[in-house]
Amino acid sequence: MPKPDLILLALEEPSILNLMERALRAGKYEIAIAKDIQSLGKILKESAPSLLLIGVKFDGHDGLKVARELQDRFPTLPFLIYAEEITPELIKGILRLGLSGYLTPPLKTDEIVDAVETGLRNAHRVGDWLRKEVTRTTASLQKRAQLSEAEHAQLEAVFNNIHDSVMILNPQNVILLLNPAMCRAFGINAKTAIGKPVLDVLKHPDLINLITSADTKDLYQYHEVSFPDGRVGNAQYIAIRDVGYALTMQDITYLKEVDQVRSEFVHTVSHDLRSPLTSVIGYTELVERAGPLNEQQRDFLSRIQDSIQHITSLINDLLDLGSVEAGIDTRREFVQLEGILRYTIEMLHGQIKAKRLKIRTAIAPALPALRANPLRLRQVLDNVVGNAIKYSNVNGEIFISIRSQGDQVILQVTDQGPGILPADQPHIFDKFYRGTNIGSGIEGSGLGLAIVKNIVESHQGRIWVESTIGKGSSFFIVLPVVAEPVQAARKKEPE
Repeated sequence: MPKPDLILLALEEPSILNLMERALRAGKYEIAIAKDIQSLGKILKESAPSLLLIGVKFDGHDGLKVARELQDRFPTLPFLIYAEEITPELIKGILRLGLSGYLTPPLKTDEIVDAVETGLRNAHRVGDWLRKEVTRTTASLQKRAQLSEAEHAQLEAVFNNIHDSVMILNPQNVILLLNPAMCRAFGINAKTAIGKPVLDVLKHPDLINLITSADTKDLYQYHEVSFPDGRVGNAQYIAIRDVGYALTMQDITYLKEVDQVRSEFVHTVSHDLRSPLTSVIGYTELVERAGPLNEQQRDFLSRIQDSIQHITSLINDLLDLGSVEAGIDTRREFVQLEGILRYTIEMLHGQIKAKRLKIRTAIAPALPALRANPLRLRQVLDNVVGNAIKYSNVNGEIFISIRSQGDQVILQVTDQGPGILPADQPHIFDKFYRGTNIGSGIEGSGLGLAIVKNIVESHQGRIWVESTIGKGSSFFIVLPVVAEPVQAARKKEPE
């Protein structure tokens, strides 16, 4: 035979308490009586009643307030409120707390029992639902745990057999995981490395520079890693939310070799094309001197000259790019970036005026000097500012700022052009790449930003873009205050 439900009564009026007790005992319920707040808490803790019937005033306390506090400790316990008078405010309070109901005079035995039965029935219904939900959730969690174990085994197999080097770090750059490829690439013992700070394990200067110079706000940074045996790796330092960081590296030695062959071929062809083009330019000038030309002839000659100019510009860009990539740019002197910027704006004044653009600048005072090649920095500014002009709408605005931060100078160029598609942004610094949303009316070889990136990196700097379609693009260039040529700097690094 099931044990009767225990009903806890917390009522001040003795006559009401006696009436409730008699009615409920007649209904085959067990009764517990709380005389004050202390005994109420003790009974709730020790006896686990099935329902609490409390007066709207009890032991000098507000019954609703007591119920609200008890709900936090006993969320499945049903409550009934007894009040001499029911007011709209009291009903609102009962509904707000989600109590089982209320009793008010005149009281009848069957009404008391019915109210308690209804409260218990609702509580049992909720309890049954909770038990079913717990059972269902437990079964689901068990199934997920089994799947998780299988997935973990699969992921571990993939992680251990992937050819790329992978290392997972916590937010403090302590090693959590690393795969065999990472161990082979840097001669690491996985068992002794896990749990140690990454800078205590990895001693390669390129990786140390990548990790120590990383901006934690950036989600992705990369660096080329050179090995004494001639191998080259492409290392990435990636922030992973709620985990820390991932340090990965791919062997790109073969790609570097192919790129070197391609660069040499392009350089040779560019040189071979320059001489014949010079001759063609000379012949076009002679044609103009040979005698008067009709309108059609002048049009043809103008088209020839425009085409030659375009090809010559492309060849010059290719030769410039080859020169920077070859690492022969060793000229360094102290220069002020703001002075070069002013010269660039003056030289591009005609293009700015033609589009009626507003150039707004924010140059920080007392900027430190850069140790750089002024001609190369001029190329960088000509390209970046020139692109901002090229892609700006008529009557638009271009914002240019230069500021210092620590031992580096930061240049920002922002336009109000069409913006760069997210899919295009990772590739805009590649050679010959042009955005897919650029109209055919805007000329360009696709080499300008590739040249800029190579020049910036040869000065140990970095460049990136932030862009929103329809609003414009911002290019950021960070240059160290003192920068040696990359080749010269690498010679000083210990192997």
